[in-house]
Amino acid sequence: MSKVVVAGVGMIPFVKPGANKPYPEMATEALRAAFADAGLDYATVQQAYVGYVYGDSTAGQCALYDFGMTGIPVFNVNNNCSTGSSALFLARQAVESGAVDCALALGFEQMNPGALGSVFADRPSPFQRFDDATADLVGHAEIPLALRYFGGAGLAHMQQYGTPLETFAKIRAKASRHAANNPVALFRTVLTADDVLASPVMWPGVMTRLMACPPTCGAAAAILCSESFAARHGLDASVRIRAQAMTTDTPVSFEARDMREVVGASMTKSAARQVYEAAGVGPEDIDVVELHDCFAHNELITYEALGLCPEGGAQKFVDDGDNTYGGKFVTNPSGGLLSKGHPLGATGLAQCTELVQQLRGTADKRQVAGASLALQHNLGLGGACVVTLYERV
Repeated sequence: MSKVVVAGVGMIPFVKPGANKPYPEMATEALRAAFADAGLDYATVQQAYVGYVYGDSTAGQCALYDFGMTGIPVFNVNNNCSTGSSALFLARQAVESGAVDCALALGFEQMNPGALGSVFADRPSPFQRFDDATADLVGHAEIPLALRYFGGAGLAHMQQYGTPLETFAKIRAKASRHAANNPVALFRTVLTADDVLASPVMWPGVMTRLMACPPTCGAAAAILCSESFAARHGLDASVRIRAQAMTTDTPVSFEARDMREVVGASMTKSAARQVYEAAGVGPEDIDVVELHDCFAHNELITYEALGLCPEGGAQKFVDDGDNTYGGKFVTNPSGGLLSKGHPLGATGLAQCTELVQQLRGTADKRQVAGASLALQHNLGLGGACVVTLYERV
């Protein structure tokens, strides 16, 4: 099995819907950045995996054809919010298996304002089981479903462990402090926990507006290759994927009657466990983490699912500052989805971009000193979870 090098990464600044260029133009800009970073020509790529959620079939080809037409296989990937890292998973698998020497993962999203919604209303929804479980466990039909999914998960933690609303506000405030140093983040204004608590209430006692990530447009890309390919082409081979796992739902997602399970806590635990076992490391060995903070509530439950703190220990973890610079782990140095934005198909590859920069030591004011192991967590309801461990070699 070939070791997989991350030869190049690139992304564009994420923007609010309406301020964006059309998706092929966003994709082209991200591709230019990634190929310039790698020092490669597109003609060297042998396969491409292109992720997006809101788009027609073969939008991946459309996005790539504006950049180059080389006749290579192009695969379109749609796995909800984990789409970008699902494309990365497939590109990694192609290189690691020896099927190709160089593969491209590209993700983009051109989103509409407002809450996520279904496009195809004339057929069964893939979220029906999730919606039914949420209606049963949470109620509150007047609240948008995405807020009920993840707010309900946070509420379950509050009810079991006495976690205060202020803890979620502290997570959002931490995201803003990190994003202030990220020139490609959407929101760069530093907030306090009080600012977050004072924002409009979306669910009394459970969530304010600033605890939710915004719909966003953008694109990101990563070029993966084998070590021998990197050596032949004189590429920077200092960052590689040490382990990666992808999981989907098991019966516990619904049988546990726990909103944390409905939104994928066990998927995360399983993927993280597989990665730690494959790499021969534990969570205590990780230096920097980019995790799926679509809501501050999901960041909190993910701390525990990834093993960054004990079950029920997330409030202390946050209060002690162990989720930021000077603590045990720097989580979401980019500002995360909460501040950087969340263009669904691009998110996983934007996380990859941040972590590769961290391991190369090129993250400027966001740099985590001495980072050598970086963990990525990208989650999509419906469901899929991808956990990736990168190492500096």
